[in-house]
Amino acid sequence: MKERLAIIEGGRSPFCKAGSALKTMQADQLGAVVVRELMARSVLDYHDIDEVIMGNVAQPGHAANIARVIALQGGFPTSTCAYTVNRNCASGMEGMTTAANKIFAGEIETALVGGSESMSSIPLLYSPQMTQFFLRMMQAKTPVAKLKALSQFRLPFLKPIIGIELGLTDPVCGLNMGETAEVLTREFGITREQQDQFALNSHQQAIKAQQAGKFEDEIISIAVGPQYQHIQHLDNGPREDQTLASLAKLRPYFDRLAGSVTVGNACPITDGAVALTVMSESKAKEMGLTPLGYLTDYSYAGLEGSRMGLGPVYATAKLLQKSGLAISDFDLVELNEAFAAQVIANQYAFASKSFAQQYLQSSQAIGELDPSKLNVNGGAIALGHPVGATGGRLILTLLHELRRQGLQRGLATLCIGGGQGAALVLEVE
Repeated sequence: MKERLAIIEGGRSPFCKAGSALKTMQADQLGAVVVRELMARSVLDYHDIDEVIMGNVAQPGHAANIARVIALQGGFPTSTCAYTVNRNCASGMEGMTTAANKIFAGEIETALVGGSESMSSIPLLYSPQMTQFFLRMMQAKTPVAKLKALSQFRLPFLKPIIGIELGLTDPVCGLNMGETAEVLTREFGITREQQDQFALNSHQQAIKAQQAGKFEDEIISIAVGPQYQHIQHLDNGPREDQTLASLAKLRPYFDRLAGSVTVGNACPITDGAVALTVMSESKAKEMGLTPLGYLTDYSYAGLEGSRMGLGPVYATAKLLQKSGLAISDFDLVELNEAFAAQVIANQYAFASKSFAQQYLQSSQAIGELDPSKLNVNGGAIALGHPVGATGGRLILTLLHELRRQGLQRGLATLCIGGGQGAALVLEVE
């Protein structure tokens, strides 16, 4: 990058489990509320923003190019260009890194970036047999033809395809995301007890952060309900009453015979949105602005889809080689918790010389991920993972915590469904 990308400000909705507080809000509505409120609080005016780039994975049918819909519903004039990006779980990061590329290429000066996802709204789909039945009925022109088509109907045609299961399954390796976590438990010998303990720690850290008001600077409250009578202030995933005993009672979900990944040591399906405003550091200085923080470098990396959870170690290795930094140069790390097993596997891989030699073409291990620096306010196992928005949340949470502790540099990284990883270097003054 030619210079640092200044992240001026940001905000996010509460992250709420699918089917709960935000279930009636479509992804475009949720994103628009966050964008509108962020701009109302912003030091920038709508006309200061050249482009809106939003991440989204589920791509709702009623809102093609959802970023444009969010921008207009969020108050931007029709003259503001907007487009949607989709890099699965890293879509919220992709919006920011794409904006950085356009800014430093001289195409735009400022952007609003982020992501939105309503996983509650991912639809059930008709089976191919039912679709063909409807087609035959529509093509039948006479009563006899219609009766003939109708006679071909069978009750099993009505069995729906669950859209979210389809979307969370990699069509290349044939595994869903939970099954890829099971691959890592076997590769690294990760036990059920390790996963449950990690999950418990995530909840405890998130509850502690909530009680200390640490998320207040980043969360934009949302009015919900038939008469908007309820104000959702907090993420509703963290469980104050979570215990190891209750986690231990849960049955393996993805490999019911020999597995250890459960709904308790995995992230919940979640609704949420995030938005941030960005420009070059020189532009921020020219405008006399004090940014929340800076993006200084980033990398994406690819790997086998069946081991997609290791994306952070692949992307971070590439980033460190590119930037000249060492893992010890980071004061805090936000590594998205898709699954407890996946984070634990990354901890092993970061510290493993043999892994580096075999998979990263390096003679030395990247280095240990210090647990005291990792996801200090809990992670997605407690807070949730609305796939199109999570990347933005990691950036926002990390910058606020760096400032809170008076630290300088952080690493935001995550795995990406399909076999990729993302890693970003973030700084504050």
